[in-house]
Amino acid sequence: MKIFAVLLASLLVAACAATPKVNTAEATQAKGQSSATTATESSISTAELELQKLNAEIDQLQKQSDYFDYNKSDIKPEYQSVLQKEAAFINAHLNDSVTLEGNADERGTEQYNLILGEKRAVATKKALEEYGVPASHIKIVTLGKGKPRLLCHEEKCWKENRRVDFLHKLG
Repeated sequence: MKIFAVLLASLLVAACAATPKVNTAEATQAKGQSSATTATESSISTAELELQKLNAEIDQLQKQSDYFDYNKSDIKPEYQSVLQKEAAFINAHLNDSVTLEGNADERGTEQYNLILGEKRAVATKKALEEYGVPASHIKIVTLGKGKPRLLCHEEKCWKENRRVDFLHKLG
């Protein structure tokens, strides 16, 4: 029985070790098709990866806001870095446009808050233009108190609601 098992194992090893004869013309043609397929797959994968990277960058930019003091529309110095990042992205992607959504807290009349939200968006637009963003790539929307981030009736919420949000659109 042991001899039979050793013989069988030897035959299997010998069969696996034998190299099949291949028509070289057919092998070359098959290799060329395989390379073309691999190249297409890798370029699709690269394009998909670039798109995913771009969408992740846009998501990060859209999580940032420019915040304002009560009843003010002046850009605060601590938000210059946010504006610089936004401007750098828009300038690097000329097919990008950004909508600036001006917001206000709940205090004040509807009309006053719409005007204040617009002033904040206009101030942000001017700052982006100073960083080289073409005016044609910037759209302004004022939401007043219509899109609060937080709903409580105290300073911590009002502070979050006095802002300009950045909405990017590639296209």
